[in-house]
Amino acid sequence: MKKKYEVWLPLLFSLVLIAGMFVGYRFSRSQPNTGFFTTTKGSSLQEALDIIRLKYVDSLKIDTLQSNAIREMMNELDPHSVYLPPVDVKETQEDLSGKFQGIGVEFNLIRDTVNITYVINGGPSEKAGLQIGDQIIKVDGQPLTGKDMTTTTIRNLIRGESGTKANLDILREGKTLPIEVIRGSIPTPSIVASYMVDTTIGYIKLDKFTSTSYREFMEKTEALKKQGMASLIFDLRGNGGGYMDQAIDIADEFLDGDKLVVYTQGTNSPKKEYRCKRPGIFEKGKVTVLVDELSASASEIVAGALQDWDRATIIGRRTFGKGLVQEMFPLSDGAALKLTVSRYYTPLGRSIQRPYDKGRKVYMDEVWNRFANGEAYFADSNKVSNGKQYKTPTGRILYGGGGIMPDIFVGLDTSKYSREIHKIFFSGSFNDFVFHYYLDNKSILAPYKTPAEYAKDFEPSTSMWSQFVVWAKRDTVNLSGVPALDKQRVEDRMEAALARFKWRDNGFYQVLNAKDPAVLKAIEVLTK
Repeated sequence: MKKKYEVWLPLLFSLVLIAGMFVGYRFSRSQPNTGFFTTTKGSSLQEALDIIRLKYVDSLKIDTLQSNAIREMMNELDPHSVYLPPVDVKETQEDLSGKFQGIGVEFNLIRDTVNITYVINGGPSEKAGLQIGDQIIKVDGQPLTGKDMTTTTIRNLIRGESGTKANLDILREGKTLPIEVIRGSIPTPSIVASYMVDTTIGYIKLDKFTSTSYREFMEKTEALKKQGMASLIFDLRGNGGGYMDQAIDIADEFLDGDKLVVYTQGTNSPKKEYRCKRPGIFEKGKVTVLVDELSASASEIVAGALQDWDRATIIGRRTFGKGLVQEMFPLSDGAALKLTVSRYYTPLGRSIQRPYDKGRKVYMDEVWNRFANGEAYFADSNKVSNGKQYKTPTGRILYGGGGIMPDIFVGLDTSKYSREIHKIFFSGSFNDFVFHYYLDNKSILAPYKTPAEYAKDFEPSTSMWSQFVVWAKRDTVNLSGVPALDKQRVEDRMEAALARFKWRDNGFYQVLNAKDPAVLKAIEVLTK
């Protein structure tokens, strides 16, 4: 009897299991979609797309329709949550990767023709023999001239996978030359300038927070310290942000102990703190941080942390006010959602995010309205307070709710350019002239060994201004009667722009900063 029971026992268990599954299935059909028995049900959006696909009178591109629907859905969220089509995903990732695949040149589209304005040292184009001033007429047989050509189109034709060939037709001194360039991986440094202002003050300008920013910062800081740097001007003006981890690591280098750098929190994201985790390379020594209305996100993390801990003097104008954290969520077709998942807060608990309850347009226009309502010019016009006060370790009172307000305000110059000067800058005529002037007068920079020496001794000649006046007339701009102040400003800009051809951005900023009010104020603060 016992043996018979043992033989039938497995079969009995199987029958009970099958019966239980059947009962459970029938039970779940009669219950709401909750708990263990949840079933997947298509959304109304998917149902609508399916009906349109099957029943619509005309043929249509369902992918485009779906993309537009997602965009409209994202428009109902915050201003920084966006839908990225596949091509934009690739560009976004490449922009912050610290490198790109291409031939290694910089170019300007001057009067419908691609002019090479810089050839990267050691890059594929330099190895192939390309020079500043060469004009690219064709790439792989594809013409690059004409009014319909855009910078984006040209960039896409020139760039390509590392190791592939780019067959260029180059116009040089009136002759067409065929040149083959093997594309490669081209680094794009995020630190565009670093130099010693004087024997003890260093200057670093960080353009954006890419995947290589922290490594670059360490290399530049170590180099400046070897040259005697005891104080630092850290320029984050125009820096729209990037990778948060890079900002945290850089802030860590200024702060000691395990100080809090930033924390994030959201409805579906629990609070997460980011603290210092290593001895910093510049925990001692005075620091000033330069900011403006285009300093955003990761820039505000750094500026906010150093301000909260009384570690740096913030100089400039109120920052953008972006305190939202985005994550990329890839979609099956190669597109992605860049979705806000939490807010970030400074060590004292300040939320830097500006209100966006009046819509995206009002939110974005607020930055430009600062120029119209006086905020960009006068400290008294700035109102940065959500009603809360925050006290730093030394007792200073700070406010949150709309960006980082600098400790020392340096507004824009209230004296405006004349209409004629605005026209030559916006038309591109200024850049065209400086480029061609350099090509015709390369020897003008030869006597100068360093940007500092050039900034001190170079004076634009009378003939240079005269040539510029004639050049501007080609764009129907009459400069013969512009105010003396405008003339001086344009000449200062010319001097800096010329320096770029020999010393790149490092030279450009070194010359421009010699008369920059915010930089001069930082020097004053650091030398007190």
